[in-house]
Amino acid sequence: TAGFSIVEYTGNGTAGAKVAHGLSQAPEWIITKRLDSTNSWHGYHSSQGATKYFLLDSTNAFGTSALTWNNTAPDATTFTLGSGNTNNNPGNFIAYCWHSVEGFSSIGSYRGNHSNDGPFVYTGFKPTWLLIKNVSDASQWRLFDGKRNTFNPVTRSLRANTTTADFTGSTYYLLDFLSNGFKIRGAASTDMNSSGHFYA
Repeated sequence: TAGFSIVEYTGNGTAGAKVAHGLSQAPEWIITKRLDSTNSWHGYHSSQGATKYFLLDSTNAFGTSALTWNNTAPDATTFTLGSGNTNNNPGNFIAYCWHSVEGFSSIGSYRGNHSNDGPFVYTGFKPTWLLIKNVSDASQWRLFDGKRNTFNPVTRSLRANTTTADFTGSTYYLLDFLSNGFKIRGAASTDMNSSGHFYA
């Protein structure tokens, strides 16, 4: 009911292999990690589709490859693997799977406008945890929360792709947590608000 599951599976190296995700509907966001190797964290985001993948521990833009998700979107019971680094044989993997739950969680995307009056993103509730990535550009994964930031503008962020400390103090990385979503306030930020760029 919370729209989140954790699944362990064994890779077989065969494109088209399916893994049961245990959710009540198709996941919109999946992150996988091989447990017995130094492979990167590979991910799926529904706004970009199953031809795309991301690396959580990298600043790279979203990549295109059938080797990750076999160009097949998850369905109500399973997600599909390619023959690449989400499905090495032999390999032990963990997968974290989410779908949006009204009033509780929201997985989506927005387009940047390079303005201090940045885009408003509707979630239907006040966010307390937010992760943002520029889909088409090499940039940081910006992670904000409502515990370090107790009033607007939200200024403190972590970067999921690095081991660096808490980041604060820049006018580039500002947003407001609102009662029904969030609004980007920093203009000059490839990480959050480049004109015309999509963010997941």
